[in-house]
Amino acid sequence: MLENLPPLTNETIWDILEEKIDDETVNKLVWYHLGYRYNHESQTWDNSKVEDSWKKEYPIPPDFIANRPPNVKLTRSIPKEKKQLLKEKLGFKGYKIGEFTPRHTRRATMANWLLSLT
Repeated sequence: MLENLPPLTNETIWDILEEKIDDETVNKLVWYHLGYRYNHESQTWDNSKVEDSWKKEYPIPPDFIANRPPNVKLTRSIPKEKKQLLKEKLGFKGYKIGEFTPRHTRRATMANWLLSLT
């Protein structure tokens, strides 16, 4: 699966924030880095590399953009000292009031979580 995913670079993080990468690919990036792997032969998800609290709550990878609860869990999993990485490392100013939706906020959370891995 990784061979079809963009690398974890600042450019990729910006592409997530600027919606240059589609929602499905952003979800797949997070799934991959959480440890979820799709087995094409059996057409099932392998969660053996997923941390126990995630595996218990989400035996198959959740849609982080469509659903708030897994995104909240993702937010809480970002270490406190890395919560502002988008601003500190990339200079991201956020979205303008009236121009952002929950979807934008969730993508920003996912971008920040991925950035915290680098």
